[in-house]
Amino acid sequence: MMAKRILVLAGDFVEDYELMVPFQCLLMLGHTVDVVCPDKKAGEQIKTAIHDFEGDQTYTEKPGHNFTLNATFDEIDETTYDALVVPGGRAPEYIRLNPRVIEIVKDFNNKNKPIASICHGIQVLVAADIVKDRTCSCYPACAPDLNMRGGSWIDIGYEAAHVDGNLVTAAAWPAHPAWLAKFNELL
Repeated sequence: MMAKRILVLAGDFVEDYELMVPFQCLLMLGHTVDVVCPDKKAGEQIKTAIHDFEGDQTYTEKPGHNFTLNATFDEIDETTYDALVVPGGRAPEYIRLNPRVIEIVKDFNNKNKPIASICHGIQVLVAADIVKDRTCSCYPACAPDLNMRGGSWIDIGYEAAHVDGNLVTAAAWPAHPAWLAKFNELL
């Protein structure tokens, strides 16, 4: 397989595993992976959060690691990348407010490039209006947003992933093996 250039859209309190694991796995496969955050530069850090399933009505949240960005948001040219990753956590709820983030997501989708979204990452895809008539997985609490925007939520549990065209989606980090495998197939 030929190495690809992959862009990751992140922000403070992105879900730790949903950033760290894909970043490291995709690097291990030989891809170039650039992680950016609006209003931040390469070398700056973002905080992550660890979300866990411990028997409560929803996930719990704990402090994660600091992640050092390796690219500058304002300097990226999305046309030079082959694929996009949008991890979950709390970051999607506010990075989706950035018009440039929306422009980037739309550009990847318009060019039918692979987009991998997990958990709350669907909020960014919904805001970019690319989910209409698409079937996607996401954290169940985000399903109403997806459905109201014309998409269809598929309940595949927490360990599976779903492909619809260029979109690879999953509910949460327990799906990493399936989600990353399906994303790698699209690459």
